[in-house]
Amino acid sequence: MYYFAYGSNMSTLRLKQRTASARPVARARLPGHRLAFHKFSKVDLSGKCDIPQSDDPEHYVIGVVFEIDPREKPLLDSIEGLGKGYEIKEVTVIGESNNRYRAFAYYATKIDSRLKPYHWYKEHVLRGAREHGFPIDYIDWLEEIESINDPDPDRSIAQLGIYTPVR
Repeated sequence: MYYFAYGSNMSTLRLKQRTASARPVARARLPGHRLAFHKFSKVDLSGKCDIPQSDDPEHYVIGVVFEIDPREKPLLDSIEGLGKGYEIKEVTVIGESNNRYRAFAYYATKIDSRLKPYHWYKEHVLRGAREHGFPIDYIDWLEEIESINDPDPDRSIAQLGIYTPVR
């Protein structure tokens, strides 16, 4: 089954911690939507990514289509907070060479536009964007998103520890 990741799960290392079968298939665009960091996280009280629809036909979100084993979806649903701030919608995304993919994506139901992402969360998003060769202007835009320190430094260390090589 196809999953369209547009936030921290674009990092293959991060997603594989959640669904071991995850395999990147394509970088893709979701037209008619925009990326926002306003999803309220009940776990750490910060802003997470969302893909609200937009009336502007020029808006789009770039993300990554992953193939995952359908047996792992319930675990991913639980980790993402399905029914507790995120719901699922079917989307059609457009990959290179205009290939189209039907995928599921999470969208936020609990939002607060005052929220900011923690630095570590934004770093997951940026690492995923760089890993999958996003256009430099999109990466530059992501870098400009304001983020804040996590008041729990241990959580920040744990979150970014997946990128530290084991010696």
